[in-house]
Parts: sequence; C-alpha cells; structure tokens
Amino acid sequence: MRDNGHTNGNVSLRIVVLQHASWETPGSFGRILEERGAIMVPVRVDKGEQPPPLSSVDGILAMGGPMSVNDSLPWLAPEKDYIRRAVGGKVPFFGVCLGAQLLASSLGAPVEPAGTHYGMHPVELAPGAFTDPLFGGQPRTVNVFQWHGENFSVPPGATRLAGSPGCPDEAIRVGDCAYGVQFHLEVDEKLLDDWLRTPQCWDELVERCGPDGPGEIRAELSAAAVRMERCARRVFGGWLDLVAAAR
Repeated sequence: MRDNGHTNGNVSLRIVVLQHASWETPGSFGRILEERGAIMVPVRVDKGEQPPPLSSVDGILAMGGPMSVNDSLPWLAPEKDYIRRAVGGKVPFFGVCLGAQLLASSLGAPVEPAGTHYGMHPVELAPGAFTDPLFGGQPRTVNVFQWHGENFSVPPGATRLAGSPGCPDEAIRVGDCAYGVQFHLEVDEKLLDDWLRTPQCWDELVERCGPDGPGEIRAELSAAAVRMERCARRVFGGWLDLVAAAR
C-alpha cells in the first residue's frame, strides 16, 4: 500500500522503507505491512532520494544492498545521520542486512568482512533474546536465510540477540524499538526469484557457491518457506506492534 491515507477509520502507520537496490524490496515484510494497513513510503537513498522528516513517520524499515557501509558513497553519511537521529528520537527502526550494518555503523560500531553465508543457516539466540519482545519465545536455534559477507559489531549500550559461527553478531536491539538483523527473514520464494533474475546477484552467488548455488538455495528456501514465514510474522509483526504502541 502506498501513501493513501486511512484504513478502517484509523490513521495508518506510516513506514519509511529505505531501499538501496531495485531488487532489495520488503518481500514478506511488505505483505505483513499491507495486511496491517500500513502506508509504505519507499525511498531510494542510493539514487539521491531524501527520506521524509522524522516527525512525519511512525517507523523506518531499512533494507539490504550490495554495497558496504565502508564504501565512499555520497549518500551513506546522510543516511547514517538520519538513522542516528531516528534512534536518538526513539523512532522505531528495523534494519535488514545492510540496514542492520547501517544501524551499527551510525552508532559507532565497526562493520568488517566476516564468514560468507548464503542460503539457510542456523543462528543461535543470545541470552538477551530470551526476554526480548520480538525474539523471546523463539527456539534457541533458528534457521534463517542468509546472503552477506560482512558483519557488524554490537554498538555501545545495545543488546546482542543472536549470532552464528563466523558471524557472531547477527541481531541487536538498541533501546526499546530499534533492531538490526543480519539475516533475511523477508525473503520468500518470489523475492529470491527476483534476486536470481538480477545478473549481479546471480554472478555473486555462482562466484561464492559454484554453478549449483542458485538451485541449492532455491531448494533450501522452498523446504523452509513455512517456518521462515512464521518467523517473519513473529519478529517483524512484533516490531510493528512496538511501532503502534510507540505512536
């Protein structure tokens, strides 16, 4: 749903979606937002589009992208400043992969090369997750979809929620309502097909995982699709509950 006003007589949640590539769309998160009647405000920051004032939004969803937070790109510093001000102002934030790295980097934590992860991989919940409103009640080990080669560290004052071998910091919470997750709960079979139709993604996967990589991760995601959807609804839906409560 794009910017169109009201739903069921109530003012809809207005969620800014920071996008960094044409194929890095909200996937299953978009369906959950539509079901909630939320207004999505997509912003292509990599193309110079400016996000709206923080006073006009209820939450921020920052998607992934092929670049690094350490690259010399003119829009990265302003985006980090936007995120830093959002967190400081207690605007709910949810960052995915690059979006999570931007959260950590904006708060002073390093982002560095890490063990590459493609396809379904387990993450282990940290003690901080056990009472977290999004991750509490999840199994101790969760299988999630991965596609990354860098990892963030935990910023000062943040809570570590999950990690995995070669990637120790996979999920964090800052304050009460800012989250960063290294993995991709939003990826469903349709979104993965969109990624694999993108030459840059296809070439990256074949380079890292060999010519059988695309078929292998398709099969892995297909087998895990129901569990991934359930986890996405639990985690991202829980974040939307926090957004609604904050408003």
